[in-house]
Amino acid sequence: MGTPASPALSASQLATLALVGEERTAAVGDVLYSVGDTTYPFVAILEGEVAIVDAAGNEIVRHGASSFLGELNLLSGQTVFLTAIVTEPLRYVVVQRDALRGLLFDDGPLSDLVLSTFIARREALQRVEGIGIEIVGPRASQATVRMVEFAGANRLPFTWHETAPPNGAEPPVVRLPGGTELREPSRGEVLGALGVGRELAAREEVDLLVVGAGPAGLAASVYGASEGLDTLIVEGTALGGQAGSSRRIENYLGFPAGISGTELTSRAVSQARKFGARPATPYRAISLEPGDGRHVVRLEEGHEVAARVVVLATGADYRRLPLDDLAHYEGVSAFYAAGPPEAQQCGASRVAVVGGGNSAGQAAVWLARGGALVTMLHRRADLRETMSDYLIRELDRYGVAVRDRSEIAALHGADGRLEAVTLRSGERLAFSFLFFFLGAKPCTEWLDDTVARADDGFILTGDAAGAHNLLETSVPGIFAVGDVRSGSTKRCAAAVGEGSMAVQFVHEHLAAPAARVG
Repeated sequence: MGTPASPALSASQLATLALVGEERTAAVGDVLYSVGDTTYPFVAILEGEVAIVDAAGNEIVRHGASSFLGELNLLSGQTVFLTAIVTEPLRYVVVQRDALRGLLFDDGPLSDLVLSTFIARREALQRVEGIGIEIVGPRASQATVRMVEFAGANRLPFTWHETAPPNGAEPPVVRLPGGTELREPSRGEVLGALGVGRELAAREEVDLLVVGAGPAGLAASVYGASEGLDTLIVEGTALGGQAGSSRRIENYLGFPAGISGTELTSRAVSQARKFGARPATPYRAISLEPGDGRHVVRLEEGHEVAARVVVLATGADYRRLPLDDLAHYEGVSAFYAAGPPEAQQCGASRVAVVGGGNSAGQAAVWLARGGALVTMLHRRADLRETMSDYLIRELDRYGVAVRDRSEIAALHGADGRLEAVTLRSGERLAFSFLFFFLGAKPCTEWLDDTVARADDGFILTGDAAGAHNLLETSVPGIFAVGDVRSGSTKRCAAAVGEGSMAVQFVHEHLAAPAARVG
């Protein structure tokens, strides 16, 4: 793996840390923290050196004077994945986690340095086998595959042993750092054992409940909590949603060099916590019961939340091809939407649009008009089976090549940059960008007919729902934002905007007479 990031703290930053921490010394061979520890403090090195090793004793990296130890689990409270051993006489500053988080809220430059370094280190650890949790179970076990996907979505370092568990145990078996073994655990049991997540009471009562912790939900929680609302966010999979898994979002305002989904959503989660919002995962919503004054959302494992206002931000699961390493390309050279920024980025490049519906055709034309060399790949024998005739004429007009019966079997490239694809026929084609238009399925099945939905399952709001404002559903006091909302623009920035805007409508609703509720 690449050497984990190890930037230097400035003299002024070391002095700031010393004000909130405690100076200590350690001798060669002393262990500062070990694999399996439940927590550890932030360590800034003044003099000396520390080696970071894995559970087998393999050295990962060494840190010297002015550097600092730790990765994302220091902030999240996860179990420790590595061991820190003093290799030269050490003088250092130790800062406890709560004190560090308070300091990072107030010191922007230090926060940027620490958070970006922690994220880079976590991403480096995720590429190394033998660090983090071990998942034992065959690929044929759906429960095992779901656990692997869950670990990946939560950015946990893990190793997957694709074998049957020993002693006839049912898969999966999950081994934690430090040796604890869990048999057929739930996702909540794994995160709980790792020290991740907030434990909810059997019943919680809040002002604002946000269901879904993608960009839209996190934005709603930041603005709601910062404006004095008792705010709870529940998420069934991983904080950050699909955006959290994007390798790099190139067209997000304010980040000309792009920003990884992990960094963007980690910052958003930290910001939400700063203002007092409470993120809780994994808690999957299973039903919604509108009420007079409070709406009740029931969660898995017997929990329920009664909220004066509910914001639905559960997003949509975009249909993805089952391709190895697709996640490494998403947000860099593989996309699920095509607009002006993408057209500009793809000019004069070879582009594949995957899909055969009208949305795929419109995207192909748009990209071709922007100068891209576009090929449309679809699996049917004739594009006319799925696409309007006028669009087929437009494809021809703008020089879009159409390949029938063409399905991608493999991707080729490096560092998220696509170079080529291999089709199921074995043919290899050079492409720099992929655009997928395979449809999306909104995460709304759990709502049944509680709120009005379009025929495709997306939630109706505004005039279409007979509501008072753009984001309100057919039930007063229940709002929908982001990808789950019918008619929304399926982009990260648009989702953030809707989540932020929703809080204004929330305040208007709460200020209205009680008769408007439910």
